[in-house]
Amino acid sequence: MKLSDIGEFGLIHRIAPHFLQNQPDDVRGIGDDCAVLPLNETESQLITTDMLIEDIHFLRDGITARQLGYKSLAVNLSDIAAMGGSPTAAFLSFGLPEDIPVEWLDDFFAGLAELSQKSCTPLLGGDTTKSMDRIIINIAVLGRARSDRIKYRSTAQIGDVICVTDFLGDSGGGLNIILQDINAEMNPNARQLVQAHCQPDPQLQEGAWLATYDAVHAMLDVSDGIESDIRRIMEESRVGARINVDDIPISTALRSLAEQFGWNAIEIAATGGEDYCLLCTICPRDFPVIARHFEKKFARPLFKIGIIEKEGALAYYQNSTLIHFARHGWDHFRMK
Repeated sequence: MKLSDIGEFGLIHRIAPHFLQNQPDDVRGIGDDCAVLPLNETESQLITTDMLIEDIHFLRDGITARQLGYKSLAVNLSDIAAMGGSPTAAFLSFGLPEDIPVEWLDDFFAGLAELSQKSCTPLLGGDTTKSMDRIIINIAVLGRARSDRIKYRSTAQIGDVICVTDFLGDSGGGLNIILQDINAEMNPNARQLVQAHCQPDPQLQEGAWLATYDAVHAMLDVSDGIESDIRRIMEESRVGARINVDDIPISTALRSLAEQFGWNAIEIAATGGEDYCLLCTICPRDFPVIARHFEKKFARPLFKIGIIEKEGALAYYQNSTLIHFARHGWDHFRMK
């Protein structure tokens, strides 16, 4: 059996039992966006890390150095947001080819510093090493959260409303533009999607705000596409899910370009990944009030896209008809 047969999450499930057996009850490790360690009687430490590798996570010619620096921190901060926490520090490990221009590095750190300052997340250290030919970026972020407000993947309840906090698919559309070498300079819609892909903004305020509600049961960030990410909640909470594809929020920019270039906008929205908004499940009784307050605070809707059901498969419906996507969410190792 090969790694491609079990995929990224099959690998995680294979590893996890070795390290969960003697884990203290007040520590949460493998299986969520962040590890959680108690700090005191009321607060916990959040720890997350993500790696970006050239030609896997980004193309050097498809993203500016400044955007890459910003994005490298953003994807980690998004994990902190998904747990309802606030970031406190970051650490960077860098593998670099020796021919990288110093000016490129200046721009990279300018982008990282921009988000570092905006999010109050100081870079406190790390490591650098030589890479043979590709850029390798690994950032770890520490955060804090009130222990009783942390949101996990394992706490969804049957009947919960499944929601997302922003449009889906803009990043996937931006990646299409880069891969298909479409000139985005003269097209505002194309520029919007490329920006969404190259420089996402982590939704820290939204995550912290949603975490104040006990009726918000489970939460994670949309990194691999809802096709994959809702399955993480299903697996950890032992529930099923129904998604109504007509309710998936798609921006005007993505709809316009999908029509122009013959893309399937709904499929991109469900499977594209790297949107870095939040996906959460909310008690149906409390959803209307929370949604109303969310829209008032953040000037956009809290989009209802489905329902948590009894344990079972993930089902997509369009006009009451069960449908299937040709593509699936991102998995690093599975054969496509």
